[in-house]
Amino acid sequence: MKIAIRNGRIIDPARGIDGIGDLVIEDGKIKAVKSQKSKGRSQRPEITGATREIDARGKLVLPGLVDLHVHLREPGYEYKETIRTGTAAAVRGGVTSVCCMPNTNPVNDNASVTEFILKKASAEGACWVYPIGAITKGQKGEELAEMSIMHEAGCVAFSDDGRPVMDSLMMRRALEYSKVMNVPLISHCEDLSLSSGGVMNEGLLSVTLGLKGIPPQAEEIMVARDIALAELTGGRLHIAHISTEGSVALVRAAKKRGIADVTAETCPHYFSATEEAVGDYRTNAKVNPPLRRKRDVEAIKEGLHDGTIDVIATDHAPHHRDEKLGEFDFAPSGISGLETLIGLSMRLVDEGVLSHEGLVEKTAVNPARIIGVDRGTLAPGAAADLTVVDTETEYTVGAAKFVSRGKNTPFDGWVLSARPVITISLGRIHEWE
Repeated sequence: MKIAIRNGRIIDPARGIDGIGDLVIEDGKIKAVKSQKSKGRSQRPEITGATREIDARGKLVLPGLVDLHVHLREPGYEYKETIRTGTAAAVRGGVTSVCCMPNTNPVNDNASVTEFILKKASAEGACWVYPIGAITKGQKGEELAEMSIMHEAGCVAFSDDGRPVMDSLMMRRALEYSKVMNVPLISHCEDLSLSSGGVMNEGLLSVTLGLKGIPPQAEEIMVARDIALAELTGGRLHIAHISTEGSVALVRAAKKRGIADVTAETCPHYFSATEEAVGDYRTNAKVNPPLRRKRDVEAIKEGLHDGTIDVIATDHAPHHRDEKLGEFDFAPSGISGLETLIGLSMRLVDEGVLSHEGLVEKTAVNPARIIGVDRGTLAPGAAADLTVVDTETEYTVGAAKFVSRGKNTPFDGWVLSARPVITISLGRIHEWE
């Protein structure tokens, strides 16, 4: 099958391309790209004989996004999400590659679970699925998982996400293994002794609401520890979902010191909303780490702007409606984020925080580089993973219409002005009005 996409603004930072042009796909791969504003040479696409032509005039044509931080919930929690529904939500959000976290049931702490995920994704997935294995067995922080065997089975990174590795020696050993295998450890930075029982950001609002708070230092202490261990071991450290001004400063300082193998991500909710979103006990705004203060939001934006933060990931954490309807103290943390990724992130471009090219770097190029996969580019010969984005038509976020089983979002009812209208993934065209 030959597909021609015409007249779109093609943005591919990996190849220095940003301009109006045409793109040709043949047999599931990019055949050629022609752009009027290319920093390098680009082939003139052969348009004749196309089975399908798509007019992308006035729209962006981007590499399929690569999400480093997704909870697909399968196996074990299929009532929250499945590989089928989670990957369908991904392509609806312009994401063509997802890295799924290991806090399933059973935990992805052995090759058998890894192989199950890959087999299920091959049969039912709408996009590429890259498993992330647990650092410790059962995510209990007591014994290292068989990381090397899991890596051979297909894990692209390791994390105990949802829980930190509290034992510093355990984290040191894991970082040493990460160096040998050349894979990142994705660290959930949280000092449990400081965050224990906390359900939102610690401050005046938490006191007013009568809710136990989580201080920023619960995150920052562990960010500092893990950076120190990365410096000690030379291991590859990727810091997940940073949310505070202090965490941004610590990562910035580490990079200035030349600790090259430290990278960091944040999520759209940390640059789009503050603790005020919790309001009168709105559980859809309960997330871990919690939404923070306005000054933290501004620091996150500055960290994205100056390159301190390498990646925007969703931390897509779908939950069943009944779970989120419980009391705030007992409702699970998490936001269903795949389907609002582009809409919320494009606001950074509107605000001048990032350029379009910079946004694609944070959501496609850098994540692919960090996990070492050949994604996030529109280079000839690459898999035809891409998304066509309409940035001119406003729409209202409707959680009830999410493809994901998780409808838990604090952004329900928000008016956004960027969303995918076509995503091509695994050789299939998905399109929406």
